[in-house]
Amino acid sequence: MPSAVTGPPLMLPSSSHASPSHPGSSAGALPSTPGRFLWSCLRQGFLGRMVLLNLTAAGGIALMGLEPVALRALVDELATPPAGAGGWTSNIVGWVLALGGLWIGSALFNRLRELTELHTLPALSQTVQSRLFGHLLGHAPRYFQESFAGDLGQKVKQAGQAALQLLAILSNDLIRILVVLAIGVSLLLAANPLFAVLLLGWTAAHLLVSAVLARHCLRLSRALSEETSVSTGRMVDVIANVELVRAFATAPAEMARLTGALDVERRRAMGLRRFLMLQGLGLFTALILFQLALLGLAVSQASQGRMTAGDFAMVFSLAAIIGTNVWNLSSRLLDLFEQFGVLGNALSLIARPHDIPDPAAAPELRLGQGGITVRGLGFAHADGSQVFEGLDLAIAPGERVALVGPSGAGKSTLVRLLRRQYVPQAGSIHIDGQNIATVSLASLNRAIAEVPQAPTLFHRSIRDNIAYGLDPADEEAVRAAAAKAHCDGFIRARPGGYDAVVGEQGVLLSGGERQRIAIARAFLKDAPILVLDEATSSLDSETERQIQDALWQLFEGRTVLAIAHRLSTIADMDRILVLENGRIVEQGRHGDLLALDGAYARLWACQIGGFLP
Repeated sequence: MPSAVTGPPLMLPSSSHASPSHPGSSAGALPSTPGRFLWSCLRQGFLGRMVLLNLTAAGGIALMGLEPVALRALVDELATPPAGAGGWTSNIVGWVLALGGLWIGSALFNRLRELTELHTLPALSQTVQSRLFGHLLGHAPRYFQESFAGDLGQKVKQAGQAALQLLAILSNDLIRILVVLAIGVSLLLAANPLFAVLLLGWTAAHLLVSAVLARHCLRLSRALSEETSVSTGRMVDVIANVELVRAFATAPAEMARLTGALDVERRRAMGLRRFLMLQGLGLFTALILFQLALLGLAVSQASQGRMTAGDFAMVFSLAAIIGTNVWNLSSRLLDLFEQFGVLGNALSLIARPHDIPDPAAAPELRLGQGGITVRGLGFAHADGSQVFEGLDLAIAPGERVALVGPSGAGKSTLVRLLRRQYVPQAGSIHIDGQNIATVSLASLNRAIAEVPQAPTLFHRSIRDNIAYGLDPADEEAVRAAAAKAHCDGFIRARPGGYDAVVGEQGVLLSGGERQRIAIARAFLKDAPILVLDEATSSLDSETERQIQDALWQLFEGRTVLAIAHRLSTIADMDRILVLENGRIVEQGRHGDLLALDGAYARLWACQIGGFLP
């Protein structure tokens, strides 16, 4: 039995491996710009399909662009039939068949394009969402503490839809206008260069003005997207805390707060819609003026005998096709910039480098007996408040250690540092002789089972919550773990038993039931290191005694680090560490610490019913 001591713990040899305060950002980084990000997604098996998508779009519009050629020949044939010929001549039949063939061919290309889109764009949208969500899960806990969960989820979904829209525009509308312009300009240059100059001038001016206006639209769209995220996040925040809202009768105040956010969102939306309406009116007016100019030039050329009736039909048919595609592209430019902004906004929030990335080619943690060593640990929060400075601690394999002390002493921070949820500015933490900063985070998490003070449950079945992280989980093992945690009884009593869904964050269970589910989960994980953070704080006294017996079974052969405010629950631990202001001021067994009549004895004396005041 270790003796009680006061003052600093036994000093260990200093480590030559200090953990950085802020890890590098290269590991696990995503491209931060929409273009680079989309290209990285396309390279994951989509390049061939995108090429096919572009080719089918080009083929469909190319055949449509050739329709005016057949139309010109047909009109000229009808206007000047051969002498003595009447009705359907072979030439007329030929050009009618050619025109019909172009229609059918264009339609077939368009259907093939739609089929290619069906098997490309939704899958690509899924890839975008999966990559963003996977990167999102790699962020440190502090990132999620500073963000709305609903906002993050919405950003992932919006990014997937934005990527789909962007690639649809680039692979359809842009390709179509490039191909039809090339064909149209070539035909008009051969017929009359004046028409080609007029068409190119209007197209360039129209698209240039549309692009300039679309950039302003982008700013308006981003502002609207940000306000939408704010209002959505507030809704989710209130819904998640609806019991607190009811308890304090603050529904009117929350409604007023949300109404303020919705008012800002409404004004942003109205500003965007007003801008789009005025822009559409201006561009439509420009289109009408272009058509009038084209008509005037055509009439002038025809009256001078420089155009046949077929030329007249071809020019206006080409103008209609090109005008329609230019109008569509100019309208889609707004979507292009808007979706570009949506994707950029999502990337700026989600694709930022991880605060605590895995080192490159990080090795797995080699599990041994679970010994923990802390060497020269220094840590301060982002606001500059110092928690630890030169902390040294050794926990032997299989040793059961309790952390006690007033709030803010550093108990939970030490556990977070052990879990690598925080990164120390100095010193290091080792498990079985391995610096946890150099091993993969996944292997570190597999080595530690934790029962937190506020257990987290998914909106899934009780079985899924107990067996979380174990796929597949043995049914008998799940039930055995539940029995050890004394939750098998209430589980069987519920409709659906182990298949019963617990609600969002386990809201359909009581606090004690949620905590017992978490304890059962720890039994089933069977990790060599066990962390308890007030693991029995939500249990009644009778159930707590039963759980204590089960926990001591779980302790066997494992290294245990337990945070406790209820000192009666840790009286039989191998060693109790008393923390004050980030320093270990006392350590030893329960009885020895009481005999010292120091900090631990004062905590014990202040307790009423086993709780700290």
